[in-house]
Amino acid sequence: MRSNGNGKENGQLLVDGSEEITSSKKEFTSCEQNNVDNITKDFDSVAILDDMSTCACCGKEGNSDVMNICNKCKAVKYCNAACKKKHRSKHKKACEKRVAELRDEQLFKDPPPNEECPICFLPLQRANKTTFETCCGKIICDGCVYAMKKESEGEGNDLCAFCRTPPPSSDEERIKQIKNLMDKGNGEAFYALGSCYNDGDLGLPRDMAKANKLWLNAGELGCADGYYNLGNSYVNGDGVEVDTKKAQHYYELAAMKGDLDARRKLAFIETEAGNHNRAMKHFLLAARAGDETSLHNVKTGFMKGFVTKDEYASTLRVYYERQKEMNSDMRDKAAQAFV
Repeated sequence: MRSNGNGKENGQLLVDGSEEITSSKKEFTSCEQNNVDNITKDFDSVAILDDMSTCACCGKEGNSDVMNICNKCKAVKYCNAACKKKHRSKHKKACEKRVAELRDEQLFKDPPPNEECPICFLPLQRANKTTFETCCGKIICDGCVYAMKKESEGEGNDLCAFCRTPPPSSDEERIKQIKNLMDKGNGEAFYALGSCYNDGDLGLPRDMAKANKLWLNAGELGCADGYYNLGNSYVNGDGVEVDTKKAQHYYELAAMKGDLDARRKLAFIETEAGNHNRAMKHFLLAARAGDETSLHNVKTGFMKGFVTKDEYASTLRVYYERQKEMNSDMRDKAAQAFV
């Protein structure tokens, strides 16, 4: 029936229409919910399939979250510890290969960027161009140390360039400062005390066993120099038995933390073993981080065909970019003054 403008009839139509619409909505909502449930069910099925893994030993399927995984390569899974043990001898060769691949992925990654001087905010240069302040635990570039000396010249003070603390009045006070930093987990402090035992400095006896232990602690706390010196100890037999494999292990740990001396040592080890391509990878990484000696070796590698023209050109460009980032007028003045 058409509406003739009567409010009641019109209202009746609206009520009837509302009921029809409400009913349709309920049917649509119910249908839509069923579709959502079906889709969700499909997703859940896919998720369950994705979570399933096959035991590398017996072939039985299981939930990957609760299966045993190879602790070394992380590449295969087992339904239980018994299958894992049973399959060990068959998996050993593939496991060692995968572990070596994973190790190389880490070893030949671009090194982390140099830490910045907390004063001038320029990337720090090599260790012999920085000073570790035992008062505040900061590593300061020679440029800022030189600027502080010039600023306080004539005042009789040799203040810390960062915290302006006067130098300790005795070896005992210096050692106390180092140990306070060690209590706070400062890796550079462990390295510094280890170096004191290595050199017999600050009134301490020369004790390589203690030095090596402290250098290990330093490396574990992020100090690359600690691992590098520990590698040297295993090469030279200082406080430990000579062990070239362990030496290489610690050089690798140091290199992965950005130590260029360690990276260069690894390159020479690979060269002696006849692994020229691996040696060049080390030299390329060190040169790109700003190591001049490694750059010369990259040039030699290019002349002998171990490095491509593009690799040499890009390395040369990156090397000069790094040098530009690290240099400053004040650091140049410090280099002349601290000869």
